[in-house]
Amino acid sequence: MNYSIRKATKSDMPQVLHLIKELASFEKEANAVEVTVEDLQADGFGHEPKFQCFVAEANNTIEGIALVYNRYSTWKGKTLHLEDLIVSEQMRGSGLGTALLDEVIKYGHDLRVKRINWEVLDWNEPAIAFYEKKGAQVKRDWDVVHLDEQGIKDYISKL
Repeated sequence: MNYSIRKATKSDMPQVLHLIKELASFEKEANAVEVTVEDLQADGFGHEPKFQCFVAEANNTIEGIALVYNRYSTWKGKTLHLEDLIVSEQMRGSGLGTALLDEVIKYGHDLRVKRINWEVLDWNEPAIAFYEKKGAQVKRDWDVVHLDEQGIKDYISKL
């Protein structure tokens, strides 16, 4: 199969959003996606981009993405966060996930980060096996903590 991995462009964002929505459906959260094409274009390609996105393209169609952004660890220093690595359902097992992860790791290496981190759902055994096979450590003793938009508003109202 012929494919290419490249940095996303602003005009790729409709296809990127399509894959984000596909992932949300796979994770049984189809109605949770609030981000829009306009949000992705403004946030990823403005004066101070909030993320970097890599795309896997095959047959002039974006079949996978990896979206990352910079973080800072009080213990390690510069780190990179992989928000999502998505491969379209019909292309899973084709090598696109590995190619995208390779690109993320090279990007983090070039940035000289001390760590690259991401989350994986505890029931997604194929993804867990994929990441562990690549040498990643799945930290099963850590819990992810979220304070959503309503939670933020509720918190502020009590200050």
